[in-house]
Amino acid sequence: MKLDNKEFGFESFSSEMEELKNEKHFDYLVTIVGEDFGTDEGLGCIYILENTNTHERCSVKQLAKTVGTEYVIPTVSKLWADADLLEREVFDFFGIKFLGHPDMRRLFLRNDFSGYPLRKDFNMDPERNMYSTEDDIEIDTTTEWYLTDSGDLKSVSHSLFTDDDFVVNIGPQHPSTHGVLRLQTILDGETVKHIYPHLGYIHRGIEKLCENFTYPQTLALTDRMNYLSAMMHRHALVGVIEEGMGIELSDRIMYIRTIMDELQRIDNHLLYTACCAQDLGALTAFLYGMRDREHVLNVMEETTGGRLIQNYYRIGGLQADIDPNFVSNVKQLCKYLRPMVQEYLDVFGDNVITHKRFEGIGTMNEADCINYGVTGPAGRASGWKNDVRKYHPYAVYDKVDFEEITLTHGDSMDRYYCHIQEIYQSLNIIEQLIDNIPTGEFYLKQKPIIKVPEGQWYFSVEGASGEFGVYLDSRGDKSAYRMKFRPMGLTLVGAMDKMLRGQKIADLVTTGAALDFVIPDIDR
Repeated sequence: MKLDNKEFGFESFSSEMEELKNEKHFDYLVTIVGEDFGTDEGLGCIYILENTNTHERCSVKQLAKTVGTEYVIPTVSKLWADADLLEREVFDFFGIKFLGHPDMRRLFLRNDFSGYPLRKDFNMDPERNMYSTEDDIEIDTTTEWYLTDSGDLKSVSHSLFTDDDFVVNIGPQHPSTHGVLRLQTILDGETVKHIYPHLGYIHRGIEKLCENFTYPQTLALTDRMNYLSAMMHRHALVGVIEEGMGIELSDRIMYIRTIMDELQRIDNHLLYTACCAQDLGALTAFLYGMRDREHVLNVMEETTGGRLIQNYYRIGGLQADIDPNFVSNVKQLCKYLRPMVQEYLDVFGDNVITHKRFEGIGTMNEADCINYGVTGPAGRASGWKNDVRKYHPYAVYDKVDFEEITLTHGDSMDRYYCHIQEIYQSLNIIEQLIDNIPTGEFYLKQKPIIKVPEGQWYFSVEGASGEFGVYLDSRGDKSAYRMKFRPMGLTLVGAMDKMLRGQKIADLVTTGAALDFVIPDIDR
């Protein structure tokens, strides 16, 4: 969607955002984009919101107010819970202080990092000491900023822990965190009281790289964020560029992209069911999922040449046409997989131990899922209808018949079942398309140097674990002025504190397994 930003002004920003949330029902905060708009406007944020009743979306632009050398914006974390981590991310990379936010600490970078790397004037000289190689400084207090009546910027400190708190670190090197994620967990005996996520252990500065790469050069970066949603991630990136350039794709391209996206979704969900079993100690079910995932990768590899990293979508189409055996191999795969899915339930999903470990664990109702931005199967397990393919269709999802899987309990068991049922829906989509792929071009040739006209766009897809979106601010050059990725997993991890308060430490592992996050997607 091309953004047509509302602008409210600093003084009325809080009241206008409250009206959007409470009176106009824009109850889903999709993302917050921090940006350095240049010398004329300075720093600020773009807020993308959705009305979950009508699925209408809007965007709000708010410039930061300068107080001395500092930049400030009122927090919206009291309106939308997912703004907690989203605002901390903006503070981390731009240095904007959100007034009234109770936890203004860095989220991805080290506490001793010097400067704010996504500002345009950030000094990238490697000789400058941006951080040390010593152990990072542990902070046991956080800062809340506010403006006095006279307009001065003041702060108050809050303690993260009490003297009686028992703090355990789950990660950053722990097999059940599915990557380098650190969950600083406060316990009362074995009961979880609070979880503070620490991110960025494999942060690679992808959004900063995009400002210096040409558009074709940025494509390889998305494959490496969530390697289990590589097709969908790149689909979002090429989609926002193609929308900005006004490229109209052939039906053949859109059919093939839709099929490839669904093959990638099956790939993810098979590994998901396998890893859920592994995290609970069920090795046999893990091997079943890995066995069948290989068949999916075999089919994709014949066309894309890759298994983990799928370097296939290009701006204007596809890297190559489908393999001559692609259609027949996909049909054989669908025929093979359908009965196999029941095996996962027979061995693991409907096992009495699985039910005891998953049922009633990590429960979250629909309203809280919306408030925390818990999209994808994790949110649909609570009844929230949030499938991007249905409500913001792209490719040929508006031409196929499939069911949006929603369940009611909102616990880890329903999240698992939601993934299982989505495998069947992906097979349904593929089977509707595979015999009807139109003839035509698989790639529409572009100019040697691709430039996107001036403007701001946001394009999202339904990734394997939720909504994945790309925000693009173009100034008409061959590189993006600002590119921001909405990761699927950031809001999932941000909701774990809400999900797990009052539950046992062992439930943290099962809840994380059922949420299906991948750390490179979060860290970027």
